[in-house]
This record gives sequence, C-alpha cells and structure tokens, in this order.
Amino acid sequence: MTDLIKMSAAELASKIKSKEVSAVEVAQAHLDRIEAVDARVHAFLHVDRAGALAAAERVDKGEVTGPLAGVPVAVKDVIATKGVPTTAASKILEGWRPPYNATIVERLQAAGTVMLGKTNMDEFAMGSSTEYSAYGPTNNPWDLGRIPGGSGGGSAAAIAAYEAPLAIGTDTGGSIRQPGAVTGTVGAKPTYGGTSRYGLIAFSSSLDTPGPCARNVEDAALLHAVIAGHDVRDSTSIPQPVPDVVGAARLGASGDLSGVKLGLVKEFAGDGSEPGVSAAFRESLEALVKLGAEVVEVSCPHFQYALPAYYLIAPSECSSNLARFDGVRYGLRVGDDGNRSLEEVMSLTRDAGFGPEVKRRIILGTYALSSGYYDAYYGQAQKVRTLITRDFEKAFEQVDVLVSPTTPFVAFPFGSRTSDPYQMYLADLFTIPTNLYGGPAISVPCGLSEGLPVGFQIMAPTMADDRMYRVAAALESAVGTLTPPAL
Repeated sequence: MTDLIKMSAAELASKIKSKEVSAVEVAQAHLDRIEAVDARVHAFLHVDRAGALAAAERVDKGEVTGPLAGVPVAVKDVIATKGVPTTAASKILEGWRPPYNATIVERLQAAGTVMLGKTNMDEFAMGSSTEYSAYGPTNNPWDLGRIPGGSGGGSAAAIAAYEAPLAIGTDTGGSIRQPGAVTGTVGAKPTYGGTSRYGLIAFSSSLDTPGPCARNVEDAALLHAVIAGHDVRDSTSIPQPVPDVVGAARLGASGDLSGVKLGLVKEFAGDGSEPGVSAAFRESLEALVKLGAEVVEVSCPHFQYALPAYYLIAPSECSSNLARFDGVRYGLRVGDDGNRSLEEVMSLTRDAGFGPEVKRRIILGTYALSSGYYDAYYGQAQKVRTLITRDFEKAFEQVDVLVSPTTPFVAFPFGSRTSDPYQMYLADLFTIPTNLYGGPAISVPCGLSEGLPVGFQIMAPTMADDRMYRVAAALESAVGTLTPPAL
C-alpha cells in the first residue's frame, strides 16, 4: 500500500479505471496513512472513514465515473460538506454539520473523487501559519516544529505527508500558495470567479478563491479542471469556459518555453527575502531561460501598497461577513440562561467563540467601515486596489506572466511570529497583489534553503490560468518535485 499513497492523482485515476487497483484499496491505503501519521501532523480536523469507503465502493461498482474517479481528496474545513462537520477551525461552529454541499463539493462528487475528510486551517482562514486554529496547529511534515503555512496549512500538510494526493484550499491573500511553498507542494489560486464560492464560509467576499493543492502541476491542473466553471448560485462566478489548464500543463511538461516572456517584478527585488529563498528563485529563473523563456524586468509601482490595502479591505469584509455568527440561528450559544438580553448573549457567544486573530480583524474592519473613517481607510484602500490592477494590466502588455518568490522566507518555527502580527502578515507580501487584482497564480517548489522548501510564484492575467500552468509544468520538468523526509 506504500506505493499507492505515493502515486500521483493521474496515475491513481488511470489504475482505478483499468481495474489494476480498486478505489476501495486506494481509499483504505490513505486512511491507513492518516491513522499512522496524523497524530504527529494534525492535518485533519475530521476524517470521514465511512463516507470515503462508501464513495470508493460506488466507484468500483461503476455507479460513479469521472476524470478523477476513485482518487482521494481532502477538503479545507471552510467549505460546506453536507452532514460532515464544517467548523472553519472555530469554536463558534464546533460540531456544525451543514444541510447542503458547496458547489465545489458537488463537482468533486460528480468527478468521482473520494473525500477523506476536512483539513485544519487558521480560524475562518485568517492567518499565515495555521497556528490560529481553535483546535491546535498543524505541523509541517518537513520539520514538525515548524509551521505548514496558512491559512490552508492542513491541506498542504496532508499532501506533503502522503495522507492525500489532492486537496482543496481557499486563497484570500495567499492561503493556498504560501502553504504550498513552505511544504514543498503545488498550490494554485484560480482567477477570482473562476471557481464557485457557493458553500464557502466567507472571509472576504471580493477576494476568497477556492483552488487545488497537489504534489505536482498536472495533478493540480486536473483538480482545477474539475472544480472550475460557471455557477449560477454564485453572483461573482464568471460565465466563460474554463481555460484548458490540463493541456497547458502537459504542454509545459515538454520543457519548451520558446517565445514566453517572464516579467520580473522590480519592486519585489529589495523586499527582504531570505538569501536562500532568493538564491533558489534565481536558479529557477535561469532554468526557465534555458528552456527558451525571456526575462523582462517590469515595474509595478503600487505593489508596495498592497499589504496595507489588503489589511483594510479584507478585515472590513470580514467584519461584515462574520456578523452572521450571533449565537441565535446556529453554532455556539453562550449565556442563554433566560436572564440575559439578546445583545448580551451575542456578546458572550462571540467573545467565547472567536479567537484572537479573528477578533483583531473584526475590530480593525469595523473601525475602517465606521462613520467618519470609511473614506479615509476602506475607500482609499479600494483606490489603491484599482492602481494595483492597472499595474498588472500594464505589465501584461509587456509579458506573458509575472514571476517572484512565493513567500520571502521558509517555514518558521512555531511561536516565532505570533507576538508580532505585522511579521506574520509579511508571509503574504508577494501573494497579496494577485488577490487584489483577481488574476490566477500558482506556487511550485523550486528548491531548498536550509533544508526546507522554497516556492516559485507564477502570476497570469485574469482567465489566462492556462499560462501559469504551462510555465509551472516547465519549471517542474527542469527542477523536479520535492520529497519530504520520512515521518
């Protein structure tokens, strides 16, 4: 069974289709792996053993077919799964079982995937280290004393630890790409509106983007193709065909980037990346040039304002979205002894149910939206967002994609940044601009620094997701994938 957990999703799908192996065998192998290592990794908040085996049996009986039939997948616990606990890693939703599935979950089921369970994350997707989960942190399989990134550290760690070949994450400011970078896995943020947000517990509605996590680029593209596409239940969903991301990944794997122009963002050059991160990035850039790509330096002058703009826009939207968690309709309820007013019950519930980082962002966002400050903070941040979008549009007139390190540093030790929120926020320095713009971006492993993975980020124009997959697969063909130490 060891071989099964180390196979790619594409290999597993092929072997299940040809009856070389059963979907139940594949599911059982991954469930056994979870049982063997997850006490140390803590990638999962809930393992749906019975549901996974039942889904696998349906595939083996021929009741469900699809491009990824029988392939296991883990789902970030911010995505609604009918009858399966969905907590957003928060005490305020402890034990909540949604009465419906998110659109992405419906599409996973239609494709025949086998959901293993729900993965750990920073509470309500607010964080860069998965240290802010109400149920304890996830550990990085490369070094159990270090963070796996955030907010989707559970999904990335599950893949790196061979507990699942595929996972779903969400990316609001880097929450798929940054965990991918520090765990040596592939994480892709599709174009905003390219994947449905229906059934996603909202953090920042104009930024949240579900996307794929995998151990290689082709697998990420296969999962992307399954979950993407227009959804009438999501008003921000784009009514356009999904780009051929799988074809682009396979084209890129041939290793030919002749005629492709890579934009090197001038403003990212002096932003304090660790020397090892910078060295791995430069070596990877040289590898892409050898494959025929041309590097062009481009200026994006407003990228330097992306971090402060994001930390006004995202908390403001979070303040609005999280107002629904009031202890009245569902979830946690504290202090309802018949002697307190509704307002007191709401206050006690939110105080007990929300963690420190969520409270920090709610307070910040509420202040930014308050009378007399809206124009000075939220309004100004939206203007900066427009300028950043124009920077991207101008850059893409000159080049096909933009490239940068995914994150300025490798996985850091637990507790080393929690006392200084700004240092924590810097983890998303290179990823946030793309969220403000709305375009797609992917993180691909590009080497090691101090024995820990480094990520290479590729950013593309909106609805040109195929471009990033082509370049990502070409880079992977040149530098290979990473294998974490044995657990």
